[in-house]
Amino acid sequence: MFFYREPRIGAATNFAGMLMPRRACAHARFAEFPWNWRKIMTARNGGRLAAICATVALTAAVFVLPAKAETDAKAVIKTYADIALAKYEDSLTTAEALDKAVDALIASPSADTLQAAREAWKAARVPYQQTEVYRFGNKIVDDWEGRVNSWPLDEGLIDYVAKSYGTESDENALYTANVIANKEIEINGKKVDASKLTPEFLSGTLQEAGGVEANVATGYHAIEFLLWGQDLHGTGPGAGERTHTDYDLKNCSNGNCDRRAEYLKSASDLLVSDLREMVDNWKEDGAARKNLIDGDANAAISTIFTGMGSLSYGELAGERMKLGLLLHDPEEEHDCFSDNTYNSHLYDAIGIRAAYHASYTRLDGSVVSGPSVSDMVKAADPAIEKELSGKLDATVAKMEAIKARALAGEAYDQQIAEGNTEGNATVQAAIDALLDQTKSIERAVGSLKLNQIAFEGSDSLDAPDKVFK
Repeated sequence: MFFYREPRIGAATNFAGMLMPRRACAHARFAEFPWNWRKIMTARNGGRLAAICATVALTAAVFVLPAKAETDAKAVIKTYADIALAKYEDSLTTAEALDKAVDALIASPSADTLQAAREAWKAARVPYQQTEVYRFGNKIVDDWEGRVNSWPLDEGLIDYVAKSYGTESDENALYTANVIANKEIEINGKKVDASKLTPEFLSGTLQEAGGVEANVATGYHAIEFLLWGQDLHGTGPGAGERTHTDYDLKNCSNGNCDRRAEYLKSASDLLVSDLREMVDNWKEDGAARKNLIDGDANAAISTIFTGMGSLSYGELAGERMKLGLLLHDPEEEHDCFSDNTYNSHLYDAIGIRAAYHASYTRLDGSVVSGPSVSDMVKAADPAIEKELSGKLDATVAKMEAIKARALAGEAYDQQIAEGNTEGNATVQAAIDALLDQTKSIERAVGSLKLNQIAFEGSDSLDAPDKVFK
């Protein structure tokens, strides 16, 4: 199957009508644009990878903040960091629960232990997706994020696949390497020992092997594939149907059950350790927190809006939703093996809203909240604050409509199917709401007299004709 992948370079869109210079982004590196624009690499995780230069100019205008505590920039930044810590702590907690469920599956493979591991995976997505608003603008998070949430992946790198998957790819020499079945593979023309599927091997050798970002060996989606297997139903009903006997040493299906279990356990352990690292980054002396707290207050406030706008526009509305809808392609579904995409999109939208209002409800029901950028906007222009708050709520409602259809039996990949007029309209309504809220995010930035912020773009939205070339 041939399907479109977003290009790695493009023009970042700002909503004041200016098109930013179209130039390639260097990975994990800042460079100066003319006119004091700073270029930030916001790499598209996984194989499709639209790397769009989301730029933030922070050098000219300075706004004067009222003295009230709820609109003090430093207090707002602290709340933002406190909520980040809470979200990543909850993500770690659910990943640890997933790890225990994986242990139970491997120790005693059955339909019940497999289902329990799947439910634990779905539960782990809820807090994690709410952290994605922290990715854009926070370099430490963006550099790290590919280890845990890269997608889409060429699953033939990891395990057996159906014949319909094909045997080779012009873009990826490891398209069907099947490391679980092969104790030696070839990377860049060199033989590599794959006899031990350790966490170190997965993260240090297999992840993005050969420089191909579709070679996703770690993170949520690698684990998802190992729990569900391929979804071979296209845009019809049904998710992946991997059987528990793929892990049963006494009654092994599809071979290599011991190595499959070794891979799954290593991937699960890695997820836990990676999330623990990010929790540390947001603690009192953590690098991510210190970058904001110790830096320029205006720049930190701009970071909050950069995350909101970039996730709203280029990432969620564009690459995760509009592209799949344009192509009617289930391969463009975010949680494509499990049919959990409706939930991941919903909690992305909830995370955006939480970043604005600075309020997060934890797994235990407690609430972390405090001074917010919404307080600052309300003090500057109450009408704009009311407008943006309403639009954030409207977007969540549109995402809940997608979820309602999914829970009623029409999964996200069915909703984007060609000819499904009602399903397509439901998804498009959520995309439209994301675009609408992004315009109001831009207005909120203007109300605070922050310098212009250019959010991540997407060809699916900015140049849809390219999608079909």
